Amino acid sequence: MNITLSIDEQIATRAREAAKKMGKSLNQAVRDYLEQLAGGARRNQQWAQFEERCLRSGAKLNGWHFDRDQANER
Repeated sequence: MNITLSIDEQIATRAREAAKKMGKSLNQAVRDYLEQLAGGARRNQQWAQFEERCLRSGAKLNGWHFDRDQANER
């Protein structure tokens, strides 16, 4: 799908320069942003659902706590 945007020429120039520094075209940078924007709402909803399931689970840690040294044992 093609979308036409109206923006200030100076903003477009600065945005194009910023995209170039990222190794992207302005078109690719906008496409990436829109994909992130569209997926962000879904991720927030999924995270909220996960959090709700965790809170309702009734799981108990029974004194267990995270131990960095134990987690990094090889």
